[in-house]
Amino acid sequence: MQLNIFILICLLAASVWTVMTRSLLRSAIGLALVSAILTILMFNLNSPIAGVFELSVCAGLISVLFISTISLMEALTMKEVIDRMKERLRRFWLLPFIVISAGIMLSLFSLKFNLSLPLPEEQMDVRFVLWHARQLDVFAQVVILLAGVFGVVVLFAERKKEG
Repeated sequence: MQLNIFILICLLAASVWTVMTRSLLRSAIGLALVSAILTILMFNLNSPIAGVFELSVCAGLISVLFISTISLMEALTMKEVIDRMKERLRRFWLLPFIVISAGIMLSLFSLKFNLSLPLPEEQMDVRFVLWHARQLDVFAQVVILLAGVFGVVVLFAERKKEG
């Protein structure tokens, strides 16, 4: 239990650093770090299917795509960097409080997920495993997917506003 709490603290610290850093490259590396820490947590919580998805897609593929896209962008002047940093701090100063509040609120709800392992004859049916035996894995993947979509929408909105 203490190991999971330590991993969650590391995950929270890496997430806040990823959002608050001023460099896009550092943010992309931070995203890979967050995904790697989340993968460790998923494997520690006996969710190997979600852990493999997180490691291969989020920590691997998405990070490579972001880093290659960032390498194609032009450099900013120091004044533009400072202005963007001020804007980011203005927009995200509440983020740590929102994350902590959401964590406290989620811990107060008693969500019932079936975390039992499937019987050997049921292991062959992927639908059964995902929808009945590993509901928490599917829930975590949906949350991660929605967070990624939200991030892409925010990035495109910023680019549209600049252009």
